[in-house]
Amino acid sequence: MDAPLRETKGLVAIDLLPPEQKGGGSLLAALARRQTIREIASKPLPPQILSNLLWAAWGVNRKLWGPFGACGRTAASASNSQEIELFVAMRDAAYRYDGTNHRLVPVAAGDWRGSALTPHQRNVDAKAPVQLVFVADLHRLTHTQGFEEPGLHDPEVQKSYYFVDTGLIAGNVYLFAAAEGLAAWFHNCDKTKLHDALGLNDEQRVLFAQSVGYPADKPA
Repeated sequence: MDAPLRETKGLVAIDLLPPEQKGGGSLLAALARRQTIREIASKPLPPQILSNLLWAAWGVNRKLWGPFGACGRTAASASNSQEIELFVAMRDAAYRYDGTNHRLVPVAAGDWRGSALTPHQRNVDAKAPVQLVFVADLHRLTHTQGFEEPGLHDPEVQKSYYFVDTGLIAGNVYLFAAAEGLAAWFHNCDKTKLHDALGLNDEQRVLFAQSVGYPADKPA
């Protein structure tokens, strides 16, 4: 049964634990272990791991000295437009990751993992504990505080920017997963269904999803 659209009654924002910014092992070792693992256990991620994951993916690492007077993030974006919004689907609800304040803001009650995200993929019933949804906000591309390249107003060029910027964030997720012994899988999703469920506007585009959790064949 589908979750109710945009129902957030009883849900509250989640203030994430401060992210750990030291340790994590060698970057080269993480690169050596990076892989796609589709079989993911349903066991929830501990709060600290969830916090670290989201910060590594798209968190703020320079609050005061990012490009063009805006904050800086752990992944680059076109003219520092930061046009990618990261949504997080978990068992109870879907949330928007507020990287500036490092918190999760509820946008839709119910479980939007599984078939809502991966309608044509196998293993959707495993329901990874965290499924990220990448959304492009075209308004941010055309109203960036940084140097405005002419292509930022061209729909076809915009695609090249937000697809690349999504890939940069997804790459961070893959490396974090490799460093922490987690499984990660970047995949397609039901764009129309999620656009409605997340309450997006006409200038926002659902792009892809990425599932993260413990490997199903290994103890968590």
